[in-house]
Amino acid sequence: MGLVAINSLIFIIFAFSFFKPNTARDWRTFGGFSAFVVALFAEMYGFPLTIYLLSGWLQTRFPKVNLLNHDSGHLWWTMTGQHGNPHLAFPHLASFALIFGGFYLLSTSWHVLYEAQRKGQLATTGPYAKVRHPQYVAFVIVMTGFLLQWPTLVTLVMFPILVAMYMHLARQEERDSELRFGEAWRDYAAHTPRYVPKLSSSDTAHAQ
Repeated sequence: MGLVAINSLIFIIFAFSFFKPNTARDWRTFGGFSAFVVALFAEMYGFPLTIYLLSGWLQTRFPKVNLLNHDSGHLWWTMTGQHGNPHLAFPHLASFALIFGGFYLLSTSWHVLYEAQRKGQLATTGPYAKVRHPQYVAFVIVMTGFLLQWPTLVTLVMFPILVAMYMHLARQEERDSELRFGEAWRDYAAHTPRYVPKLSSSDTAHAQ
């Protein structure tokens, strides 16, 4: 269980250093992400619940796979019958790109938001020029990366719940922002998508 705690703390502290929660809403956002990380590493380095529950089907479908091997937890790799080192496979490499890309977006967004809050202004530059909620998008990107690398039944269930929670929190933030900034917020929201950036300047932004 030592590896579970160490790896969980590394990523939680890493995320904390980028996100720096202040409000109760921030802590709910960060708490949900932290629970996801702990659940993931509890299976990755603790008890492999998903492998245990799927062992009968996996052993029948892939009789030559050693389910006691740590690499078997890379389920996308195992379930497609691949051989070799899963750490060099596309899903694993893509997961790293998503995880680190998500953390980069989280960090960049926080710096823009911090400066805007310090000046009492609406955050509309940097990532906020592309989407209205880049920090929530960043958390979802990181979680998607983890699922691509090491999917578990628990985290697969948690993922849509957390996404729904983030969407709810985003709508709460928008109501607060409209009350505070009024027309400036409405104009910003009319031209900036919530979560998915426009592909080109000619696209019409829709409130998602």
